[in-house]
Amino acid sequence: MNAQFKKMSESTKEDWELIRTQQAEFGEKLPDRILDHMMLLSGDYGGFPVDRLQHSLQTAELAQKDGRDDEYIICALLHDIGDSLGTTNHPDVAATILEPFVSEANYWMIKHHGIFQGVNFFHHIGLDRNMRDQFKDHEHYARTEEFIEKYDDPAFDSSLPKLELSKFEPMLRRVFAAPKKSIYRK
Repeated sequence: MNAQFKKMSESTKEDWELIRTQQAEFGEKLPDRILDHMMLLSGDYGGFPVDRLQHSLQTAELAQKDGRDDEYIICALLHDIGDSLGTTNHPDVAATILEPFVSEANYWMIKHHGIFQGVNFFHHIGLDRNMRDQFKDHEHYARTEEFIEKYDDPAFDSSLPKLELSKFEPMLRRVFAAPKKSIYRK
């Protein structure tokens, strides 16, 4: 059964009771959609030594081996999920997906990781490799710098065995079980 209105302004409380029930069911499937989308990164090398999926998995694996918590590890896993749809702003796409489910520190880290990674290559493409310095006084600067140095930058190792996304599935489901913040929740 679907609500019966032609304009949102014509909707009723009864319509929204139906919609909310179906939206809750749709929301519960978010981890499945994220996992499916991550698979789009498989085989997409973009010139890199490993495909984007393996890079993401290596980043998450490094964070896990270092004892990071589930939320941080899932941020590491999804940091480049936006590459397929937001080629020119992939950190923003990833951060937007993660924002309702993660801390402000992790959100900020993912949103700005592209600029921070630039220290390693911006000078090769005619950009300022120190662009991240504009955030030097930000409270999450050191956290983001560390994310790049310890997890994102070293995660292009083609000599490592291939990792499986299924390893992180239970953790992803836990992190995405319920939003911490949303305009649609009280």
